[in-house]
Amino acid sequence: MVDQSAVGRRFTPVTAHVEPGRLRYFFETLGESNPVYRDAAAAKAAGFTAIPIPPTYLFCLELMDSETPFEFLTALDIDLGKVLHGEQSFAYHAPVVVGDTVTFSPRVTSVTDKKGGAMTLIVVETEVTNQNGVHVADVARTIVVRNGASS
Repeated sequence: MVDQSAVGRRFTPVTAHVEPGRLRYFFETLGESNPVYRDAAAAKAAGFTAIPIPPTYLFCLELMDSETPFEFLTALDIDLGKVLHGEQSFAYHAPVVVGDTVTFSPRVTSVTDKKGGAMTLIVVETEVTNQNGVHVADVARTIVVRNGASS
């Protein structure tokens, strides 16, 4: 069971390049048709330096480019079969656009037991910086771990 000793634990940073091909595939999957996300001229007219990423893309990008996408589960000895993705949030401080290289630096910021210890909520916050060292976003996810016997 994960306890308070996990708070502050950092995991291997992940560096990813924002590639137009993978981003287009993401848009196709979502059915995204906003020209700002598909056309460089429309993106520039909207004030971006290049085609921006949609808010949720950082979550996918971190997982796709990580050598060990679920490192925190292994590091904290959590059985994937007992995990639910509880919540996800994104706070952008600057745009992330095609051509950027971003680095994700995750760390555990909270561990809370619920329902008399039947479940544990673990918050992993990730600071995202670009190739210029600019802090572009903060991503937070809450992982719900069911404790006790498997069902």
